[in-house]
Amino acid sequence: MGITSYTDEYTSPIPPARLFKALILDSHNLIPKLMPLAVKSVEITEGDGGAGSIRQINFAQGSKVKCIRNRIDELDEKNFTYKYTMIEGDGLMEDKIEKISYEAKFEATAEGGSINRMKSTYYTKGDFVLSEEEIKAGKEKALAMYKVVEGYLIQNPDAYA
Repeated sequence: MGITSYTDEYTSPIPPARLFKALILDSHNLIPKLMPLAVKSVEITEGDGGAGSIRQINFAQGSKVKCIRNRIDELDEKNFTYKYTMIEGDGLMEDKIEKISYEAKFEATAEGGSINRMKSTYYTKGDFVLSEEEIKAGKEKALAMYKVVEGYLIQNPDAYA
């Protein structure tokens, strides 16, 4: 098994509390509304939405990935941190990847916005090695969703306030 980690950092004019509420706490409602051509639904299939819960993301018809299941490992609303692990689904590349763990932390900036740090850790099976293109494609999808939510929050200053 191989382990590969990547970190990213994004800045946003949106304060961390608003981004955290929209991207993490209410994503099961907001993401399908904002991105209906990509995400059909997000369902909590086990638990109450907190640590230990299982969240299933069902993608829209025509997508290469039909669904993925994530286990919520940590959800800290005070410190705006969130850790989860992709444990099942088409996103694991036909059994080439055992799991993918993610960590997100949203921190305030002096200007009133936020710095958002993301870490992804890929646990591959056997001697499989992820290509730079595969990693880049995953990052681009995550950033696209992030930017859609950010744009929504900019256009709707009272949402998640």
